[in-house]
Amino acid sequence: MDMGRERLTKGLLLRFGLLSAAVLLCIHVYLKTPWRGTPAVQMLAGPIRSSQDRRQHSGDQRDSAGPNRGVKSRVSYIRTLKRNSPATRRDGDGEELPTPCCLPRRPRRKIPRWHINLEPWATESRSLEDEAKRFLDYITTPQVPCASLAVEGAAPHRRRDAWAACLDPEYGLSRRMQSKHCRVYSFGLGMDDRVLERSLASAGCEVHCFDPGLKQLHTQQAEMWLHRLSVDWRDPNPGLGSQRQHSNTKKLATILNDFGHRQVDVLKADMESAEWKILENLLLEGVLDSVGQLLLELHLHWAGFEVAGDDASVVRYWFSLLKELERADFRLFHTRSDPIRPHIFLHRSTFNASSAYTLSWVNTGWKV
Repeated sequence: MDMGRERLTKGLLLRFGLLSAAVLLCIHVYLKTPWRGTPAVQMLAGPIRSSQDRRQHSGDQRDSAGPNRGVKSRVSYIRTLKRNSPATRRDGDGEELPTPCCLPRRPRRKIPRWHINLEPWATESRSLEDEAKRFLDYITTPQVPCASLAVEGAAPHRRRDAWAACLDPEYGLSRRMQSKHCRVYSFGLGMDDRVLERSLASAGCEVHCFDPGLKQLHTQQAEMWLHRLSVDWRDPNPGLGSQRQHSNTKKLATILNDFGHRQVDVLKADMESAEWKILENLLLEGVLDSVGQLLLELHLHWAGFEVAGDDASVVRYWFSLLKELERADFRLFHTRSDPIRPHIFLHRSTFNASSAYTLSWVNTGWKV
């Protein structure tokens, strides 16, 4: 009976030893196996390591008792690239560099316009009387004061202060004249009256007079340059203008580029009823930010060249042009009616308005 108990005890010990060896072997295999899966706790705790980084990290752990204790393991962050995204940049060691958050924006192209934005009607009745009253009040009310005016001299058949430029210091023209960097463009048709231009030229301005009726292409007279050229007054719609090419007419931006000029301190235009389309071209061309002061003579006895529509629509169009000029930072500082001209407004004498006005605007946002 004692021998049976001894055999039973030896069998239990043998089985327990084999089971313990199997458990130890499984633990050893588990610890030595490089698992590719990542426990959920590790995903929440930190970045994911590649197999190469894990081997390096395990090597660092094995050598933690050696001289390289404290060397941090290199970690590669997983990045998800968007479809069709540019290639990821890498440094000299092959490491991925962070992609900038935003790509540089492409400069926006100016969308060409062929027509201005018309202002709402003055009243719901859309009558000529209401449109004319709004327009005449607008052109006879200066928007900004000017204490110092540069006016033309005593010209025949003219009031002394018909044409005027502003010399107030905040607008920069006086400083430009003192430094001899002032530039003046004067556009006209058969002009004999250049009193203001001569006055500005004698004050140190570089003056260019443009008249398509001159005999010579370019000539110098006294202190001014004369050019057989005019600013474009045709309808800006390319479908209409392509059939009428004139060698003596150019856009203002083209003239500036041809002459190598960047800015014009004073632009004067006396174009005998072509001023409305000239103003429309300047606005649609987006070139008025290069002009410091704008002097125009307006003719009100008829609609003007290439201006169509009934009388109320014509006056609304005139007013819309001036409001677009205001949105371009131009403010009216001087206005005069011509006492010699008859009081006719669109073939009518009922509004007690002169048929011609000279108006002067200053660009309040002009940078000199």
